[in-house]
Amino acid sequence: MFEVSLDLAMLLLGAAFFAGFVDAIAGGGGLITVPILIMAGASPLQALSTNKVQGVFGAATSALSYAGSGHVDLRKQWKAALLSGVAGLAGAILVSKIPTDGLRYALPVVLIAIAAFFAFRPGLGDEDRVERIRPAAFTAFVVPLVGFYDGLIGPGTGSFFMIGFVMLAGYGVLKATAHTKLLNFASNVGGLIGFAAMGAPWWVMGLSMGVAQIFGARLGSHMAMKNGAKLIRPLLVATSSILALKLIWDLL
Repeated sequence: MFEVSLDLAMLLLGAAFFAGFVDAIAGGGGLITVPILIMAGASPLQALSTNKVQGVFGAATSALSYAGSGHVDLRKQWKAALLSGVAGLAGAILVSKIPTDGLRYALPVVLIAIAAFFAFRPGLGDEDRVERIRPAAFTAFVVPLVGFYDGLIGPGTGSFFMIGFVMLAGYGVLKATAHTKLLNFASNVGGLIGFAAMGAPWWVMGLSMGVAQIFGARLGSHMAMKNGAKLIRPLLVATSSILALKLIWDLL
């Protein structure tokens, strides 16, 4: 049975709060919680699955916060969310059967490219841009691809959804952030179902961290809505860069 000291429990809860805050703004919350769960004694599989437990709460809180302020209509996203959830479930089920070494080598390059895009792309703000792909095509191709990745590996999912909405759907930064959350919630749920079938999550700790995620996500989403691209862009650049560096370190 999993046991944790009070100090370590407080560290995990604090990490969950901060992860919820960061994830509500720019994604990348798993960068914070997964390493600390491993430090607490979880295996990589337990850490990823427990991260799904607590991440569901943060993503749901963010989605509801953005919807409540009128930045996204969740009812129009249900088909895309369903597809994201099914793809996340498929990724989690196949996590032990698909070789991911090649993807792990490519991910740092992709994340650095995302960071560079948001750092140096001129005129990238909260205004909508030219739509390069129809919503139906975005739902059919981009959503399941990112959802599957979330179930299979996970870190950076919010950033991938975000850049898809900005580059392909033509959304402004704040609108893209708002539309990312329900899809990320759904892929988290799908991945969690797959991991739960393997008996991997630490349920008590995951649920406790989920409560902390709610408070962090609520604060983060409100700050994002107040500051828009001025806050989202630099935080997205930072989280993508740090995640890329961490993945490179893990490969060395």
